[in-house]
Amino acid sequence: MKYDILMFGVGGQGTVLSSDIVCEVALESGFDAKKSEIHGMAQRGGSVVSHVRIAEKVFSPVIALGEADILVSFEQMEFLRYIEYASDNSTLILNTNKIFPPGVLSGKEEYPDKIIRQKLKLFKYVKTLDALDIAKSAGNMKVAGMAVVGALARMLTFKKDVWENVIKGKVPSKTIESNIKAFNMGYNI
Repeated sequence: MKYDILMFGVGGQGTVLSSDIVCEVALESGFDAKKSEIHGMAQRGGSVVSHVRIAEKVFSPVIALGEADILVSFEQMEFLRYIEYASDNSTLILNTNKIFPPGVLSGKEEYPDKIIRQKLKLFKYVKTLDALDIAKSAGNMKVAGMAVVGALARMLTFKKDVWENVIKGKVPSKTIESNIKAFNMGYNI
């Protein structure tokens, strides 16, 4: 078993926490996991990317171009920045929520909806979800990222109870219930 998972989003969406959870689930399940992340201007709403590699033994934390098995986009447009990591067999998990960059907000640029539709055709499989809507249903707008983790968890072979236990240990105690609810809703899509 081997998974090369590229997770990316905009600062504040929970990309780093989510990649930490994926790694810990793999380790708890008896596999080796390595992670590399780039924060950039994440605290100011910039791009965040985490490479997560899982196997019996992992020697490098960085995924080579064209080698990602699964790309996980926490924001609709972000996958365009990392599409060169996809292969003909890659799966994309896509949160359909949009976070408009300054150029779009100022009216100088347009959100690239047409390009997004074109590039989605490059993936073998695309799983979409509206994580913000799921977070609303879970009762906490800040748990949208956990819905995305749930969608990813459904595609991996790790036991669901391991995911839930790791989540409980990683999120603030007052948000455990809403995080688990969002995770389960994403998992069941």
